[in-house]
Amino acid sequence: MSPLEDGEPQPWRQLSRREVYRNPWITVVEDQAELPDGRTTQYGIVQCAGAVGVLPFVGDDQVMLVQQWRYIIGRATWEMPTGGVHAGETNEQAAQRELAEESGFRAAHLEQVSVLNTSKSVVDETAWLYFATGLTPHDIAADDTELIRRKIFTFDDVVAMVLSGEIVDSMTIIAVLLADRRRQ
Repeated sequence: MSPLEDGEPQPWRQLSRREVYRNPWITVVEDQAELPDGRTTQYGIVQCAGAVGVLPFVGDDQVMLVQQWRYIIGRATWEMPTGGVHAGETNEQAAQRELAEESGFRAAHLEQVSVLNTSKSVVDETAWLYFATGLTPHDIAADDTELIRRKIFTFDDVVAMVLSGEIVDSMTIIAVLLADRRRQ
């Protein structure tokens, strides 16, 4: 009988872990794990620090998006400001820093609207999503590798970009759809 036929899925048990690779942004580990039925398997995991995403409302019906080249998918994408949480930062501090670095604004109000796992299979990363309002100019230097274009869009245009598939960043899609749901 399958473990699922009896009810809830049963947890896997970690037997061992070894670090395969590390850089300042990620660690790759390889686990040996035991499945509920006693079989064992190898499992690779990319571990990341936490991430934040901030949807900046420039007005009631306008948001700023940023565009940058995304190496992994080989093209430029429109998205909300996003980035990693640095050691010693709170999620809110990271959200304000990323917002300033990428959009040139600071928010008087940050509202956390979601916490999510960016991948459920091989990437271990939790993301905190925020809406930002009460924006004031606060430009700080972006990361060396971030060559960013900024543009203000109507919120309806951003929703259309999500629905048409033009926006492909999952954190941005979730934030925009949550904001759209609230407006309805």
